[in-house]
Amino acid sequence: METDVHHKAQEPSSGRAFVRRWFERLVVLGFSGLMLLGVLIFARIGHRWIDIFAQFTAPLFITSVCATVVVAVLRLRIAAVAGLATSIALLVIVAPQWAPAGAAPEPDAPVVRLYSANVFYLNEDVAAMRRSIEAAEPDIIILIELGRAPLGQLDTLLAGYPHRAGSMRMDETRGPSRSIIASRWPLRQVENRPDGLHSVTAVAETPLGDVNIIGVHLTRPWPFQYQWGQISQTMALGDIRRTLEGPVIIAGDFNSVSSARIGRQMKDDLGLAPAGGFPGTWPSDLPSPLGITIDQVWRSPDLAFVSRRTGRPNGSDHRPVVTEFTRAAN
Repeated sequence: METDVHHKAQEPSSGRAFVRRWFERLVVLGFSGLMLLGVLIFARIGHRWIDIFAQFTAPLFITSVCATVVVAVLRLRIAAVAGLATSIALLVIVAPQWAPAGAAPEPDAPVVRLYSANVFYLNEDVAAMRRSIEAAEPDIIILIELGRAPLGQLDTLLAGYPHRAGSMRMDETRGPSRSIIASRWPLRQVENRPDGLHSVTAVAETPLGDVNIIGVHLTRPWPFQYQWGQISQTMALGDIRRTLEGPVIIAGDFNSVSSARIGRQMKDDLGLAPAGGFPGTWPSDLPSPLGITIDQVWRSPDLAFVSRRTGRPNGSDHRPVVTEFTRAAN
């Protein structure tokens, strides 16, 4: 009689152990998949599927850390070890995006502040854009995807920035819209090229001397556009960069993180270095640590970044980026 009661008491406990065991196995399987994906990304395999997943390394890392904490609290030891290993692997992958190697700034050299943002072509909240710019107090502004409303109120939006350069109108995917460079200091616009790349180039007469400023908007990645779209546009950007003499800053919406295929192309072919990419910039509805840094700023080796942060919301689905740069020490 006692034996029957004892067995019946053990049945719920045995069932819970069974569920717990299989839940842990599923969690370990999930972490193993993330680890495999991390290895493929780390190996710099250029396949389009791997490149798409490479865009999400930052939110995947945050998710992996949170999941590891949960399974550790639940005392699922094997799953916790797998999660820790996966999180470390993803951190190694995302670190070059969040904290890239930087150049030492020249002591006492002037500092230039840049505000760059994709303001979204359907965004008509000009007041929010202006508040965001005023909060940043930049010296130079790059605005991507300026639609009809802000273009119609450009003098209000860019009050205090009388020197301006504009791109050709973009109609195909995000139009009609234009990109604008505005500055406190004089600008000399470089002629726009009909090369399939939406960009605007100008030379800014800054306290550092002449600095080439390029605002750029790359097309969306595969599968939203054909596979070679971003690659060919980055090649066109390289053609522009090679015609310029002196320091170069390129900022805008790259639709790719700096550690993925397009970022490697920017480093290897154009010889540029990115600003740090934490916190993320898109989409602005998510908490910024979970965002993807597709809005970037790149510099030539003769410049150094002093700081990088996200700016005040401007009504767009992208967060603005505020960077400070100066002359590099070496």
